[in-house]
Formats: sequence, C-alpha cells, structure tokens
Amino acid sequence: MASLKIPLLSGLLGLGLTVLPALIQPPSTATAPLLSPADQVRFRQTLNMAQQQNLAAQPLGQTVQAIARQYLGAPYRAGLLDQSPTERLVISLQQFDCVLFVESVLALARTVMTQRPSPATFVNQVKAQRYRDGTLLSYCGRLHYFSDWIADNERRGLVQNVTQPLGGIPLKKPLNFMTQHRSSYPQLKGRAEFTCIAAVESRLASEPRYYIPTANIRAVYPKLQAGDVVAIATKVPGLDVTHTGLLERRTDGGVGLLHASPAGAVTRAQDLQTYVSQVPEAIGIIVARPLTR
Repeated sequence: MASLKIPLLSGLLGLGLTVLPALIQPPSTATAPLLSPADQVRFRQTLNMAQQQNLAAQPLGQTVQAIARQYLGAPYRAGLLDQSPTERLVISLQQFDCVLFVESVLALARTVMTQRPSPATFVNQVKAQRYRDGTLLSYCGRLHYFSDWIADNERRGLVQNVTQPLGGIPLKKPLNFMTQHRSSYPQLKGRAEFTCIAAVESRLASEPRYYIPTANIRAVYPKLQAGDVVAIATKVPGLDVTHTGLLERRTDGGVGLLHASPAGAVTRAQDLQTYVSQVPEAIGIIVARPLTR
C-alpha cells in the first residue's frame, strides 16, 4: 500500500492514486520494460507448469491459486516500486512485496489463459492493474490506496468487490495517510505530485468502503473462492489496508492466505482468520474476486 514505513504496508500504499493529467505529465522514461533474463526464466517455468496442469482450462481463481503456490519461498523485499525518482513500470518475478506479489500472480494467471501467452502480455497485464485506467502517466497515477486499486480495477471489469455482499460493514474513515506523512514519500516533495495525491484523497473521501470484521471471517469461509484477493483493513489513521494476499482453499478444507510476508518470503498462512487476528492494528478484511473478461 502506501509505503508508510509501517512494515506491513510494504508496497500497498505505494500503489498510486488518482491521476490529474493537467497537473502531472507523462515522464519520458515511463516505458514498459522487458523482463530481465532471470524473470524470463521464471516466466517460462510458470508457462510450462501451467501447460502441464492445463490451467488455461481451469476457472481463473484456481489458476491464480496454482500459480501463487509456485512462488512460495520467493524473497520478500519492501519498496520495490519506489526506487526510481521517476515513475516506471517495475516488474519482478524474483522478489516481491505484498502488492507486487498479488499483481504479478494475477497478471501471470490472465496471461496463461490467453491463446498466445507472451512476456509482453504479462507486462501489459501488470500495468493494467497498477495504474488508474490502466495507463502509466505518473507516480500519482499509480493506485496507492488498495481500496482505490480495487475500485479502479472493478470499473474496468478486472475484479469484483464482494465484501459488502459477504456481509461487510462500512469502513468510515478519511484516507489521507500519504499527505499526512509526506516526508515518508520522496516523490511527494514536489508540489505537483503532492497536490495530485491530495486531490485523490479528497475524491476518495466520498466513496463508500466496506470490510468484514475479523471475528466474522470464518463465517464467510464457505463463500470465499480460491484466488480471491484479500486485503487486511486497518485501524491506522488515514489508511485503509496494510497488507494483501491471495486466498487459498486446500483439499483438507482449510482456508488460508498466500502472501509475500514482511517476515521474509512468500509464504502460506494456514488459517485466514487466525492470521488476520495476529496482524497489528488489523480490523478485518476486504475481498475482491478476479474476473475473466
């Protein structure tokens, strides 16, 4: 999420908020990168696994879950999206923060389900999820607040926010963490980016949000699906979410979370409600279901 330098936020807040083209112009360096040699190897390995398991014929959620499991043990690294002074499309299949893991796995799943999967398709899928309207314009155009990430991706048919239908209750709080902690975000030193992010936060104030309280999570297990995006809602002032991952439904009936953990690697939380109850400042979850379009 927005990189507060709260450990669990890792990449979430760094996702990027609304874009005001009149204020922010596209940087000349904002071009889609090629995969590194190491990422190309991981990409081919994922395609081979998907072909062997015939994942293209499976529901999207099952494909997401199968691919996420392939990355168990991959190293965690915070702040991967914010190392360049100018906004660029960061791609990594070697190491992840929590948001980068979710975006990469979803993009891989959609790629293997196309008729001609390619690295370019994967890169474009990542970009489509990460930026407002799927367009890389600026730092401000990245979907920093994860509830905004869900809403923007839902408008474009990539996910469905199922939190309210699952019994979610209103999450009433302003989202202003980034502007209130401006010194934690080097990209906000400039007036244009700061003004743009402030405008995004102002717009988000009028948008309804819901969450499923921690104590109610187990009750909705029967309605959760493999591959659902699970974001952990927080009581931290000005912030919506501090961590995110992908739901795992196991053959033993267990419902857990596959996620890039600040503890050091992509890992598996055996029981979702138990895990959420142990996250500092957590109040529950927000759930978005990946869609095929």
